[in-house]
Amino acid sequence: MESSGELVPFPLLMTPIESNYRACTIPYRFPSDNPKKPTPTEISWIDLFFNSIPSFRKRAESDDTVPDAPLRAEKFAQRCIKLKLLSATPCFTGYAEILEDLKKDPESHGGPPDCILLCRLREQVLREVGFRDIFKKVKDEENAKAISLFEEVVRLNDAIEDEAKRVKNLVRGIFAGNIFDLGSAKLAELFSEDGMSFLASCQNLVPRPWVIDDMDTFITKWSKKTWKKAVIFVDNSGADIILGILPFARELLRHGAQVVLAANDLPSINDVTYTELVEIISKLKDEHGKLIGVDTSNLLVANSGNDLPVIDLTTVSQELAYLASDADLVILEGMGRGIETNLYAQFKCDSLKIGMVKHPEVAQFLGGRLYDCVFKFNEALS
Repeated sequence: MESSGELVPFPLLMTPIESNYRACTIPYRFPSDNPKKPTPTEISWIDLFFNSIPSFRKRAESDDTVPDAPLRAEKFAQRCIKLKLLSATPCFTGYAEILEDLKKDPESHGGPPDCILLCRLREQVLREVGFRDIFKKVKDEENAKAISLFEEVVRLNDAIEDEAKRVKNLVRGIFAGNIFDLGSAKLAELFSEDGMSFLASCQNLVPRPWVIDDMDTFITKWSKKTWKKAVIFVDNSGADIILGILPFARELLRHGAQVVLAANDLPSINDVTYTELVEIISKLKDEHGKLIGVDTSNLLVANSGNDLPVIDLTTVSQELAYLASDADLVILEGMGRGIETNLYAQFKCDSLKIGMVKHPEVAQFLGGRLYDCVFKFNEALS
């Protein structure tokens, strides 16, 4: 469904009064902090976003769909080149300069900063200088690779007769796919040098127990076959969506559940968009509309209305709100949607937050390890 019109609250989110909903998980500051002085946490996160600028600049420079891409990429990444007060014409504000401004005055540029604002400012500057989707090429390449492996991954899962073991293997596939995240500077560098193997990643996950590990409770609930409709907020292109989420969604379909996949409206990092996901699924279906033998009439794709790698659930598309209103399971997948935002969000139905920890700052906050896994399952309060 196409997104249009006013954004609305996600209907299954407990109201702010009931749950004190706050999208961002990690508090960058507290009411007692000086509003004009950045906190140590704010500085740490501003530095994290600053360190990602070279990888974004490199992607932007190679975007052959944009005229003068190298010059525009430089403009995105620039610090302030000349003093604005001495300039006769307005000086464009590059992303690096914005981050430096926030270090001097946390209330500049719509602050104080949190992960949503830092992501939004980055996307805003990219679009202002003329870039729409700097990761399009790598997304297309990784989608093609993952599509070629889809059948093998599904058949390996189907061959596991024990249901609990099969579900655990599917979950490991979600974590393995979620490694493909070009929003992490370190992972972006690793990926550009060596690429990543999905099956090897499945075998090399941090061992359980994970930093948050409600897997056993989830498996017990799964075995009761109670879920009739699941909404999954999806994350990255490539192995993440195709080899991680779609086999998991297919398993839900096999058990008679309806599945709604909620994808971004606009491009952001290497996150899959609504239009890309529709195309991916059409390529994976056979001539009878099935995913390796499983009927897809109960598989729906929704435009979430979001344009960032994180999400505030008080603003989703009306279409998604309509489709999700009667769901009994909500899944937020990925570090941005399920850990950096919404980890503590409470819902009127069962919920699962699942993702890999890919920033040291997040690992430190959670008391876990870098590349640790989060599997937070909450049953609806009766």
